[in-house]
This record gives sequence, structure tokens and C-alpha cells, in this order.
Amino acid sequence: MKQRQLISFDWALKRLLRSKANFEILEGFLTELLREDVRIVEILESESNQEARNDKFNRVDLKIKNTQDEMIIVELQYEREWDYLQRLLFSTAKAITEHMTEGKPYASVIKVITISILYFDLGRGSDYVYVGNTSFRGLHTHEELALDEGQKALFQRPSVAAIFPEHYLIKVRNFDDVARDTLDEWVYFLKNSDIRDDFTARGLKKAKEKLDVLQLPETERKAYERYQEDLHDQASFVLSTYGAGKWEGEQIGEQRGELKGKTEMLTRLLQRRFGTVPDWANEKITRADLSSLEEWSLRFVDAQSLDEVFSDKV
Repeated sequence: MKQRQLISFDWALKRLLRSKANFEILEGFLTELLREDVRIVEILESESNQEARNDKFNRVDLKIKNTQDEMIIVELQYEREWDYLQRLLFSTAKAITEHMTEGKPYASVIKVITISILYFDLGRGSDYVYVGNTSFRGLHTHEELALDEGQKALFQRPSVAAIFPEHYLIKVRNFDDVARDTLDEWVYFLKNSDIRDDFTARGLKKAKEKLDVLQLPETERKAYERYQEDLHDQASFVLSTYGAGKWEGEQIGEQRGELKGKTEMLTRLLQRRFGTVPDWANEKITRADLSSLEEWSLRFVDAQSLDEVFSDKV
């Protein structure tokens, strides 16, 4: 297998792309996806962006301006979760309320766009980029509800859908590695951590320069290598979790076998990272159900201690 020479995008989001010096990379990605030029104004500091050792989410909140000089909040996320769509709904509502100035009219609610880079199977569908928005249609006439001219002027939006949050889901595992356009070149990088010499998408040239593994300081490179090893083990642990129909037709014996296998895998992960696993941790693992085991395996990637893996405060 070809050794990857570029840092994976999820690691870059967490460690490197929050720097203003690297905004050009994120601006390139957003421009290709949204099909319009955008400029990052700032990385937003909120509860979700604070560095926390037990934060299992890689998420960056951006304030951007588009070609219409509109201010938009973009949530860029890399996730592994069974209930991801529900969490996406929650985080979108939270982003709106966090950035709503007290005393301002509702007309000033800021536009939110979420971009989810998904390395697991979310629902059924063969495409690799899905777009979702909100529109209203008549129950009897089936016509779409439109804004009148006064509302367009007040809201500075051309349509009802343009007011509501917009969601992009990028299912990288569905991509067939054939780059048909510049957005595909970015998806190729997201999937393979590789940028071909003939790629011309905005931001990729800078990404190839800045995300070179060999340019990392020694301590950062070792941390990245450990992160990749942990993800491989974690992938083995949760491989079947997101498969369609996983929970259908399971027999009691199969459930017990799966529970035993995941118990053993989590124990090995913890032993490799932390050494000897104390009795209290072994007891929690032995008594855990599948949901708890999967949750602890997700926390494990960023945790710096056993207490952080098993903490009830997430």
C-alpha cells in the first residue's frame, strides 16, 4: 500500500487549519463546495471550539463572507456517530442561538451552513455529496412558498430556503476515486489524503505544501502517527456499527459474541495506550453494554487518561 505523505484532513482540522496563515486552504475547499468565492473572516471561539482532551469531535466554526457580502456561519465537522443526524440538528440550533445578539429582531438571525465530512455509512444512498435545505409547499396546490419583495429586502435573501440552515453531507467512502471536476479533487483528497500533480482545485496547492507529513515537527509527527494507529483500531472496533440493517435479525448468541469481541478490543486499546488497566476499569468494561463500549472507543482517540475515557461528563 502506498504510504500517505499528507496529513489526513480530520487531523488538519484539529491541529493546523485553525491558523489564519492556513485560511487559504479552507477557503479553497468552501469555494469549490459552495460554488462561489468565500472569505473566512474568523474562527469562532465557542464552547464547541475549546480545546478539550476528551472532546471526541473535530469541529471548526467559521464566520465567512460570500460574494454578496453576506455573513454566514459555517460548521465544518468530521464525525463518527450512530445518531449523527440528531446531533447535527442540535448543533445547528445551538450555533444560531450562540450568535444571535440579544435584543436584535429575528430578521437578523444569521445563515448557518453545516458541512459534514463522513467516514462512515450514514443512511442509504449511492451519492457522495448530499445537500439539504428547508422549503414549504402547499398541501393542495403543491406550489413552493416564496418571499414577497418586501421580505426579500428585509431578510436580504432571495427565497425561504435561503433563510434556513443548509446542510452538506460528504460521504467520502462512496466516492469512486474518479475526479470529474474540482470538487471531486477535494473529495479525492478527503478520502485518500493524497493530492495528484494534475489537480487544480482552489486551495489544494497550498494544502499539498502545508500538510506534508515530513514537514511536521518530530513531536507532532509522532502524535499524528499514534492518532492514525488509534483510528485503525477504532475502525475495527466499530466497523459494523453503522451498516444498514445491523440491528435486524440478530440472535442472542450473535449479540453476546459481538459484545465479547468489542470488550476484548477496547481492553487491548487501553492497554496499548495506558499500560495496565486497573480493576475498576476492567469491571466497567465487563459490565458494559454495546452502546457504552462504542462510546468509550470514540473517546479513546483524544483521551489522555483512563478517567477521561470513562468520565460521565462529556
